Amino acid sequence: MGRAVNVGTSATFLLHFETFGPSAADYREAFGLFDRVGDNKVAYNQVADIMRALGQNPTNKEVNRLLGMPSADDMTAKRVEFEGFLPMLQTIINSPNKAGYDDYVEGLRVFDKEGNGTVMGAELRIVLSTLGEKMSADEIDALMAGQEDENGCVNYETFVKHIMSV
Repeated sequence: MGRAVNVGTSATFLLHFETFGPSAADYREAFGLFDRVGDNKVAYNQVADIMRALGQNPTNKEVNRLLGMPSADDMTAKRVEFEGFLPMLQTIINSPNKAGYDDYVEGLRVFDKEGNGTVMGAELRIVLSTLGEKMSADEIDALMAGQEDENGCVNYETFVKHIMSV
């Protein structure tokens, strides 16, 4: 894609990645960071994390489908090499079902009963714990830390910006 200016090892990688977009070498480097054994493979349960580190946002269901619906034991025991990972990553990158900022805001607007750009924090907590990929109470607390105002309301546009930057 392009060349990065050498300003230090990790800074070089980030500068290149953010300026020119990821290349196969960037994908391989990120993959290698998750290889804790040194066999050029990663555990199945790391695949989604690597994709997220590369700026993608696959659901656990999407990743499990790409991995062939492995059991919980397989998720920790089985490993995949880079050559097997790359086609899965490309599938996620090329997926037409990518939700963006506007999609998330529109989805939360449904819960805005007053039409004032906010939703009740308690209602948002219920949604996060019961719909889609259900989150635990601890995950919800971490995600919503500092998001509720003195009335227990959450500005959903600010909230979406927050979750997209985490």
